[in-house]
This record gives sequence, structure tokens and C-alpha cells, in this order.
Amino acid sequence: MAGETALSTADPRATLALQAVRRLQGAGFIAYLAGGCVRDTLLGRPPKDFDIATNALPENILSLFPNAIEVGKAFGVVRAPVGNVVFEIATFRSDLSYSDGRHPDAVKFADAAHDALRRDFTINAMFYDPVAGKLIDYVGGKKDLDDRTIRFVGDDDARIKEDHLRMLRAVRFAAALDFHIASGTFDAIRRNAPLITRISMERVRDEMTRLLIEASKPGQAIMLLNSCGLLEQILPEVAAMKGQDQPPEFHPEGDVFTHTAAMLDLMQDRSEDLAWSVLLHDVGKPQTAERTAEGRLRFPNHAKEGARLTQSIMQRLRFPSRSIETVSSCVANHMRIADARKMRQSTLRRMVGSPHFPLELELHRLDCLASHRKLENYHFLSAFMERMRSEPVLPKPWITGNDIKAMGVPEGPEVGHWRRTAYDAQLEGSFPTRDTLLDWLKEQIAANRPPASPNGPENTIKS
Repeated sequence: MAGETALSTADPRATLALQAVRRLQGAGFIAYLAGGCVRDTLLGRPPKDFDIATNALPENILSLFPNAIEVGKAFGVVRAPVGNVVFEIATFRSDLSYSDGRHPDAVKFADAAHDALRRDFTINAMFYDPVAGKLIDYVGGKKDLDDRTIRFVGDDDARIKEDHLRMLRAVRFAAALDFHIASGTFDAIRRNAPLITRISMERVRDEMTRLLIEASKPGQAIMLLNSCGLLEQILPEVAAMKGQDQPPEFHPEGDVFTHTAAMLDLMQDRSEDLAWSVLLHDVGKPQTAERTAEGRLRFPNHAKEGARLTQSIMQRLRFPSRSIETVSSCVANHMRIADARKMRQSTLRRMVGSPHFPLELELHRLDCLASHRKLENYHFLSAFMERMRSEPVLPKPWITGNDIKAMGVPEGPEVGHWRRTAYDAQLEGSFPTRDTLLDWLKEQIAANRPPASPNGPENTIKS
């Protein structure tokens, strides 16, 4: 950009965006690239998309771009295809009142300066003319970009009252770009933090997920969310982890909140399921904390309680059922890996063969690295999984329920008992073939079933 960073010609979308701007300007209109693509280009980051702002009215845009469609008639937004890319082209506007704390009730078309003043953050309110190679900055966005500062455009409280979600977005942008929040903006967020509860849970969920995935250090992002008063409004169960002590011999790093933040910062290959599993894995500890007569701190059944709370939290945030099942399962099972080296082969194979186990294993690794740093179980299970790579961890059972009923066992719970017994023996590698396992099972059933009664067969198993 003029005097700064030129529009990259390496990105084919940039070339097409330039074509779109030229077409508008050639028809006598003002047209600029706007918002995030300007910010990202100045930062040397690839833009997610290229948006265009213009003084052309929607009908003018529709006439200039064949196959364009109006997607936000009330807001003057048109989606226009150029080559193989569809650009959003919006008419400069001013937003009027916001009665729902999220969307403007109405807009009026305006000029570029007024359009900049309606935007959220100064770094998102700059324009760029790619034809003239000129940056247009009405709000000091370039200086804030250079100073690595997140600042609301104009009056902080007014921007928040217009759209309450901007508070959470401020934290997300600061965390993703590794910027700081301007003191006035930070104070305004603290004053207005309770307003975030008026935003739909779906929007809060999406912003929180993006924060956990996009932040350079998601643990520090959660701490920032806490310091500005938003965490207790959005996730009071997570805020409750602050100050919850842990046994120092296992957790020299500190309380549950500090431990969780450290785990989040250690994430490498991030996914939504992993991020939420890490955030919530110890959410059950504050409610289960107790001290023994000897003064030892314990958290009995905190994984089970954590899974219950996880389901409640994720349902409140309107997560899909698949995500709720996956994350709550990881939270419920996150302690079982501690006993891996003591497990029978069949138990070990059942655990490793569960669909969520790779996620559970990574959760365990992060849990260890953010506390005592002992990775013996992680390495043991990684080696076990490597040995299992050449065969199914959970192979098809050799013995079926029909096989067991053919031995005289009537339909009912006893069939399930013997089927599980046979499969455990198969997983243990105790028998080389199905026939040898079948012979053994016949002997076991005969030895454990009482003689037939004159009144009919018995269904009990000898203890």
C-alpha cells in the first residue's frame, strides 16, 4: 500500500479485486478495498477475503456486474462474481439505532468517512484504493496497527451499546494478533461486560471457539477474558477454577485455572474438540474438592462431575450433539490413562480402540506437560498403538451370541456375559484360533452352569 505495503499480486484474488474496483471507478464511482483485507495486507498476512466499499448504490452495482445478487438489500450489500471469486460489495453507509444490541435497526447511505465511523475497531476501519495505491484512514487505524493496539472507533461505550458482541471480538482480535487492548477500550469492556449475556449463545460459542483456535496463546486469551470481566459472564464454571488449589506434588504450576491456561498455550495441532476438552477437562474440580483427615487435597469423581458440567455448558452454548458427546466423553475419561500400564491387554485394547482415544491421548499429554511433566503413560500408549498398527485394535469377535445360544445358554443377560468373556480372551491373545477359544468357552459354560432343573433351565452363573 502507498508508502507501506503494496497489494500483493501473488494472490489471484487480489488481481480480481483490483479488476472489480477498476470497473466501479471506471463508471465514475468511488470504490475501495475495505476492512480486514486492508488490515491483513498491512500486517503481511494473507487476507481471508477481499471486501469492497463504494458510493455506488446497489442498483448501480447490479448493473455493472452480471450475475450479481443483492444479499442485504436493507444494508446495501451485493455479492458480485468476478472471474472465479465472489466479492461482497457494499455501499458506504451509516448505521442508525441498535435496539437489540447486535444489529442496526436501519441504515442510511453515506460517504466513506461516515462508513469508517460506524465500524468496530480502528484497525478494521481503513480503506485502500488499489488503483491509486493509496491508504485512506479516517480513524487512526494505521497508527494503532503500528502500535499493536485494539481500540474501538470513536466512543467506546457507544460502540459496545450498538453491538455487545464487540467486547468478545476485541479480546479475540487482541489474542489472535498478539495486540494489546487500549486502556479506554478495556475499561469500557469491564463496565459493560454483563451485556454479553444478551447475545445469542450461538454467536458467543462461535467467538469463543475462534478465540481458542486462533489465539497465539489461547491460555493467555482466557486470562484476558477473565481480567476484563467477560469470563464470569460467559463461562462462570470456568471462572470458578480460579483459586482452586491443587496438590503441589502433582501440580507445581498452581491452581486449576493456571493449569488449564498452561495446557491451552501448549496446544499445537488445534481442533475445536481438543480446545474445548482442554478448557473443560478439570471443570469438575471446584465442586468436588475435599480435604482428608490428614489434610490431603482430593477431587473424588471430578472427571464424572466435569463431564456432567461439560454437557450442561455445551448445551447452553448450543453445540451440536456430536461435539457435546465427544468433549464430554474426553472429560469423563481423562483420568483413566493414568492406569494404562496396569491394565489387562483386553482393557487396554478396548480403551485404545474407542473412537475418541487419539483426542484423549493428546489431552493426557498436555495435562502432563502443564503439571508434573511425567510422560511414561503417554509413551507406553504411543508404543502400544504403534505395535497395533499392523492389526485392528478391536478385531471382529470370533464368538457371537448365536454361538453361545447354540451351547444351551438361553436368550438374556447371560449371553452378553459370555460374549464379553470370550471377546476379552480373544483380545488378551489367550487363544490362537476361533476353534480353541470355542472349546475353552464350552468348558467354562458347562462348569459354571448348574444342572438342568426339572422346572426348566437355570439362568444363573456360579460365582
